Amino acid sequence: MTSIGGAEMVDWNLAVATATRLVRPGPDVSREEARSVVTELRRHARSSEEHVRSFTRMYGPGGPDANQNGSPVLVVDRAGWVRANVAGFREILKPLLDKMQARRGALPGGAVLGAVGGKVTGVEVGALLSFLASRVLGQYETFAPATRELPAGPVLPEPGEPRTGRLLLVAPNIVHVERELDVDPHDFRLWVCLHEETHRTQFTAVPWLRDHIESEIQEFLAQTDVDPATLLERIREAAQSFVGARPEGEQSEGRSLVEIVQTPGQREILARLTAVMSLLEGHADYVMDGVGPDVVPSVAEIREKFQKRRATGAGRLDQALRKLLGLDAKLRQYRDGERFVRSVVDEVGMDGFNRIWTSPNTLPTKAEIAKPADWIARVHRRTDS
Repeated sequence: MTSIGGAEMVDWNLAVATATRLVRPGPDVSREEARSVVTELRRHARSSEEHVRSFTRMYGPGGPDANQNGSPVLVVDRAGWVRANVAGFREILKPLLDKMQARRGALPGGAVLGAVGGKVTGVEVGALLSFLASRVLGQYETFAPATRELPAGPVLPEPGEPRTGRLLLVAPNIVHVERELDVDPHDFRLWVCLHEETHRTQFTAVPWLRDHIESEIQEFLAQTDVDPATLLERIREAAQSFVGARPEGEQSEGRSLVEIVQTPGQREILARLTAVMSLLEGHADYVMDGVGPDVVPSVAEIREKFQKRRATGAGRLDQALRKLLGLDAKLRQYRDGERFVRSVVDEVGMDGFNRIWTSPNTLPTKAEIAKPADWIARVHRRTDS
């Protein structure tokens, strides 16, 4: 395996060290309780696979009787989530970072500046990872290597190593939220597993989906303006939007870094990515609520409390960070995507909805997410009578 670090644009070793130092350990649990939670989450992950595939009717090439999911399930703590995500972040960002590093190397003193800059950026990335690590309940790690073990440090997969993805369940965060919501812990753990298993099903039953999303991300990054002065100006614009430093009389809710650090050509790519992410998140919400009444007795209470937490649970600093990072847009994706999926299934049934997975051309556009009837008309060739 190849170590990450040195004079790269981001010192990934330092990022992991910073994140694991800053992140809080999570709620107090006894060793026996921790073992029990891990065992239960693994059991729910296994049972969720059958529930989700039966409800969605999404299967791999072998059909419903075949073993569908070769990707592993890892139950991790917050530091484990950080280590698990580093290789994926490094892999997906590599083309952009290589381009920036080449440009930096052409400057006088670029090597020295790069070594210092990589450490500064490593600390910043580590702080971001520590923020996210205490909030993620679960994740299908799409671009991860197909390994059942977490790396002891940040390491890259060897070139050509399969990247079949893996499912992560962050045990301390799940326990924290179930206590905060005061819901039945066994029901809540299964409910979370149903959502995350849906994501694993999406990618294992639709083989082209991972490559499609990765190609969109790489196209987005390839068009990124890497001029340092422009980048700093756009970051400054983002920061000013949060402190109110804008011209008198100008109204602005502020834009996230994702929205600001992009060229005009990237807006089209971002719109396509937003649509597919809305679909995936909304589909997962729809499935866990659809399966829920049969296997999660308190699903109505969990959904009500969880939705309220999504909408109002963040403090002012948390809300500012969510806006800056574009995480508030993710919350809209859950809502808009679930509404789209529900509308389509109500109109054409689950099999009709599943035509969405035929190819990239049958994925909904951002406009169709807001108007499901337009997707139905386009894909099912229906016209109003």
